[in-house]
Amino acid sequence: MIFLARHGETAYNAENRFQGQVGIGLTERGVDQAHELARTAAQREWAALYCSPLPRARQTALIVGAAIGLAPVEDARFMEADAGRWTDKLYTEIEAEDPEGWAAYHATDPDFAFPGGESLEDLMDRVVDGFVSVTHAGALPALIVCHRGVVRAARSHTHRRGLESFMTWDVPNGMLEPL
Repeated sequence: MIFLARHGETAYNAENRFQGQVGIGLTERGVDQAHELARTAAQREWAALYCSPLPRARQTALIVGAAIGLAPVEDARFMEADAGRWTDKLYTEIEAEDPEGWAAYHATDPDFAFPGGESLEDLMDRVVDGFVSVTHAGALPALIVCHRGVVRAARSHTHRRGLESFMTWDVPNGMLEPL
């Protein structure tokens, strides 16, 4: 079985700003969330720990790994979506500057791609490829510390509702649950 965890809070999360693949670390609250996640994860036995190489996920995974006795294995397939020109922008800025794109993103239009970045379809394809590799590696149960977009893509795929359900998944910082 594979479990997913979202990294702790960052300043961009607190500001409602797109991070994309920017290298942002955790806030003090995010570190606290990572420690809480570690306490929860330590209540189970794990065979493997994976993470996105982005600093916010890696920092969270190092805290979790210390609690469960595993070193995280970085895998770029678990990185957040490349948000292109939306990176570093507040949600309110994007909504004002690109109302059609914002609406397409929230409707999870199958043709939506972040301007100058990745499509949700491409995100889902690489995430699923990562899960297949983790499963084939055979070290299960595995914990993957990743990002909201990754969790949403995974849930959309595994629950067979497709990308149309992408925005319906609530993924709070520090969450942990089975795929």
